[in-house]
Amino acid sequence: MNKLLSVLKYISFLGVSVFLMWYALRELDFERMWAEFKHANYFWIIVSLVMGVVAYVSRAYRWQLQIKPTGYQPSLANTYHAMMIGYLANLVLPRMGEVVRCSVLKRTDNLPVNTGFGTVIAERFIDMLMLLGALGLTLLFEFDRLRDFFFSSFTEKYNSVEQGLSTLYVFGSLLLAGVVAVAVLILLFLNKLRRNSYFIRVVSFIKGMLQGIFSITKVDKQFAFWSHSVFVWVMFYFMSLVVLYALPATSGLSFSAGLSVLVIGSLGMAAPVQGGIGVYHLAVQTTLLLYGVPKEAGMAYALLAHTSQTLLVVLMGVLSFMATMLRPRTSAVAQAVDAKAQTHELKG
Repeated sequence: MNKLLSVLKYISFLGVSVFLMWYALRELDFERMWAEFKHANYFWIIVSLVMGVVAYVSRAYRWQLQIKPTGYQPSLANTYHAMMIGYLANLVLPRMGEVVRCSVLKRTDNLPVNTGFGTVIAERFIDMLMLLGALGLTLLFEFDRLRDFFFSSFTEKYNSVEQGLSTLYVFGSLLLAGVVAVAVLILLFLNKLRRNSYFIRVVSFIKGMLQGIFSITKVDKQFAFWSHSVFVWVMFYFMSLVVLYALPATSGLSFSAGLSVLVIGSLGMAAPVQGGIGVYHLAVQTTLLLYGVPKEAGMAYALLAHTSQTLLVVLMGVLSFMATMLRPRTSAVAQAVDAKAQTHELKG
């Protein structure tokens, strides 16, 4: 049954991506778009890919710094391989990669999945802060253009949302009442629940996840941690910017235009579809229209930027998977003993 649900999820997400790509391409002049590809300077694509590799290694190092306070110390290589396998999994089923990469570190370093998942949640929170910072800069430099973009995108939907607010209030009230009821029941039967094996497992899982989430506050190298957090997003920005130089129609755009593409493109990549396919392309194409870039050139940019980075993730993810599978699995007992020794060292 679970396998069937997974297959149905995959098909539905893939169907959404295919539809959005069809919608984005349906009115384009393919001859004009092909001309953009023929006149592209692919040197800048290579530069973007190199920056991508640097960003992924930096991101892996940051994740390693997050994990160390939990008492486990996976190598940078293991952390990097787990992360890239996770990104590869996200291309198959959205959000599956977060669990997969934690499972890989469980296999290689015996890191509990719940603790690893907590570090991933914290990582996502930091990424959200970085994205909000980038959005703030973009609004500072490109407020007029983005105001028109958001107004044209959401003003038409406002009335329908306003009409549905009453339903939303009812749903929110019922949800809140349900949470309160569950909390009261837990308090009333707390003594019995403490002896229940399933409840003990749930509490243990939540504790491990919280340990991962709050690992940020215990990172020894705080300056390095936050420096890499900023550096990763600086790399993401330049990865978007240099691809603009690859096409004649976008090569003259400003640095702030690159910021707009980064922010709107990142929001598109966050959509729950495989690799942001379709959503990213539509979002970036629409953003570049605000700068006078024709639809065909905007789609050519989106295809070049997205396809090159996706192929990079596939290549690096497959190599990481092979490296992990070929590596002999360390015994869980030895890893647990080593982790305890490392914990005592940290406390000492």
